[in-house]
Amino acid sequence: MPAPGSELQRPPAQPAEQKRGAEPQPQPQSQPQPPPHGELQYLGQVEHILRCGFQKDDRTGTGTLSVFGMQARYSLRDEFPLLTTKRVFWKGVLEELLWFIKGSTNAKELSSKGVKIWDANGSRNFLDSLGFSNREEGDLGPVYGFQWRHFGAEYKDKDSDYSGQGVDQLQKVIDTIKTNPNDRRIILCGWNPKDLPLMALPPCHALCQFYVVNGELSCQLYQRSGDMGLGVPFNIASYSLLTYMIAHITGLKPGDFIHTLGDAHIYLNHIEPLKMQLQREPRPFPKLRILRKVETIDDFKAEDFQIEGYNPHPTIKMEMAV
Repeated sequence: MPAPGSELQRPPAQPAEQKRGAEPQPQPQSQPQPPPHGELQYLGQVEHILRCGFQKDDRTGTGTLSVFGMQARYSLRDEFPLLTTKRVFWKGVLEELLWFIKGSTNAKELSSKGVKIWDANGSRNFLDSLGFSNREEGDLGPVYGFQWRHFGAEYKDKDSDYSGQGVDQLQKVIDTIKTNPNDRRIILCGWNPKDLPLMALPPCHALCQFYVVNGELSCQLYQRSGDMGLGVPFNIASYSLLTYMIAHITGLKPGDFIHTLGDAHIYLNHIEPLKMQLQREPRPFPKLRILRKVETIDDFKAEDFQIEGYNPHPTIKMEMAV
């Protein structure tokens, strides 16, 4: 009699020997599966925060559900991650980035292009509430564009000429990609502790790093604070666009955009609109075309870009917390 349990150690039965001359049986071939839609990462993050987020107070007094530490990776190869489960304000993404690149800190300049997203932070009442009563309306202080193009310069006001002052981080990024693409210090930083008290709003998207391999340029953003309803879809598109622009200037192809979030939050008044968005199926991402050869980052114009095949679900209204 076999020892108890020995039957568990028996070798598996061998398949019957194939008869000589018999045709081999074809094995079923598995078809390669397409990668999952990139937008599912964003929707999964929203769903996770709704399910597991901690309720926290915030600067605006609105209240949030919050999770600390999230990451998503969006391919930029022959597609552009402009979310499709609601319409994203593409003109706003493009004009704001060109405004950053120009080094401007004047909200009225952007507003004149029909992009009002900085109006509230540059309003008379908001500036006065921060103690900036001596500033002209629209003067945001040394925010993103100033830090990108004049890091370390002394900020005076939105109209001063800062030519040649401070560190032009954006141009240094481009020069380093061209001359030393393996460098691990290709960083663009908007977080300047010395200047934070002078800013109408400290940078939410604080630092990004660029990475070159196999002829492709990738970008990773660290965003200290991410408003999942309004801000994050905008930020994904903005830094993806910046990657396309720098890749074009440096003769590379766009690779990936990696989005790392610190405090990823949903404002309480965005919960119902985001639940509606979660019911929608993502549609194919559009493509981004740059319509002419551009040699320098300052030479880009809004008409140089064309979004093709963007067929999003309708806009979902969400109120901005100020």
